Amino acid sequence: MERAEIGAWVGHGAEQLVRRAIADPVVAVEALAAFRAHYRARPVVQTRLYDGLADVLDRLATGRTLAVLSNKPHELTVAVAGALLGRWPFAVIAGQRAGKPHKPDPAALLDVVAELAIDPRACVMVGDSEVDIATARAAGVPGIAVSWGLRSLTVLEAAAPDYLVHTPRELGALFD
Repeated sequence: MERAEIGAWVGHGAEQLVRRAIADPVVAVEALAAFRAHYRARPVVQTRLYDGLADVLDRLATGRTLAVLSNKPHELTVAVAGALLGRWPFAVIAGQRAGKPHKPDPAALLDVVAELAIDPRACVMVGDSEVDIATARAAGVPGIAVSWGLRSLTVLEAAAPDYLVHTPRELGALFD
C-alpha cells in the first residue's frame, strides 16, 4: 500500500479506513479498537488551527451561527472542537453517532441544520475534502472547499465546489 492510497481513504471515518487497510475482519476490529483508545487518550497531540484561521473565525462568529460536522466519532469531535475551537460559539458540534449515516450522506448535515432550526438555503458547508463537497451538494447547501487541508487541489477541483479558496483570508472574504 502506498501512502497516497491510504491518504485517499481518510475522511470517510476510522472504521472504513481500517477495513480498507486490513483484510482480516478479526484483526481489523482489534486494530480499530486500539486506534480509538489511543486517539481518545490524546486527540489533539499534533492537531492545530491553520495559520490565519483564528482571525477568520473571530470575524465569522459575529452575527453568524457556527457548527461542526465530522465523520470522527462524536465524543472525539467534541473533544477536538473543545480544545481547538473553544473560544468561538459553535452552536452545534456533531460527530459520527451510532445509527446515523456518515458524510457524504446528506442526513448528517440536514440533522445539524434542523438542530440549528435554519433553512438549508441559509447556510454553507466549508470543508477540505470531496466528501464535504458531496455532502453539501446532496443536502442542497453551497459547498466551499479549502485547499489547505486534507485533499489535494486536483481532488478538490474534481469535486466541483461552489467556491474554492486557497487561504483563510480568501475564505473570510466570501462572507464580507
